[in-house]
Amino acid sequence: MLLAIDIGNTNITLGVYQAAQLGARWRLATDHERMPDEYGLQFLGLLSHHGFSPADLTGVSLASVVPPLTSKIGQACRHYLQQEPLVVDAGIKTGIRIRVENPRAVGADRVVDAVAVKHLYGGPACVIDFGTATTFDAISAAGDYLGGAIAPGITMGAEGLYQRTAKLPRVDVQRPPSVIGRNTVHAMQSGLLFGYVAMVEGMVQRFRAELGPDMKVLATGGLAETIASETQVIDQIVPWLTLDGLQILWQLNRSG
Repeated sequence: MLLAIDIGNTNITLGVYQAAQLGARWRLATDHERMPDEYGLQFLGLLSHHGFSPADLTGVSLASVVPPLTSKIGQACRHYLQQEPLVVDAGIKTGIRIRVENPRAVGADRVVDAVAVKHLYGGPACVIDFGTATTFDAISAAGDYLGGAIAPGITMGAEGLYQRTAKLPRVDVQRPPSVIGRNTVHAMQSGLLFGYVAMVEGMVQRFRAELGPDMKVLATGGLAETIASETQVIDQIVPWLTLDGLQILWQLNRSG
């Protein structure tokens, strides 16, 4: 049984794989102040709640874009789960070519997503990850990672409006009654939601112009469903794409 862990800036996502099938999965808030012992006890509690124990684990596969937490959670895995995690970095086998100027600068989550796309969906593809940042990643027909684009996330945009203006309130990102907002909250929700939808549609059009008409569009991340419900350009929502990639990488590296 494999435990896959994806450490993001906002959430930590975990999932248990048995026979390459994803079973129990969880999303936790990323907390920089939490100590390794706290993470270890939390992991034990989650596993126990579903009837698992550390003895059931045969491995841990971990990707992180938060370096200070990588070592903390690695320590928690060693001390509480008795597993040395496979950490996605420049030294592991990925089975893909990263065709950018500095491959080491590409976030681990983006590499893992590209691996999952190559093995599960095929290219050419554009992967849109609605996380703390909104990222667009290009995978070629051969499964190569070609690069992408990075924009501020929707929640980041909402917080920026609240923090950098004197009178605008903090709002939830949700669909307003109409595009033309008739009060401040609805006007902000319209700009955030429909503005990001328009950005996604425009970026997909530009990616397709470079990758070709057969490009698939896959969406992942916390707000993927919210955006996908407002546009026809997203072909499939893949909420656990990164966990799937971690499982594939673990298999690739375990087999030598």
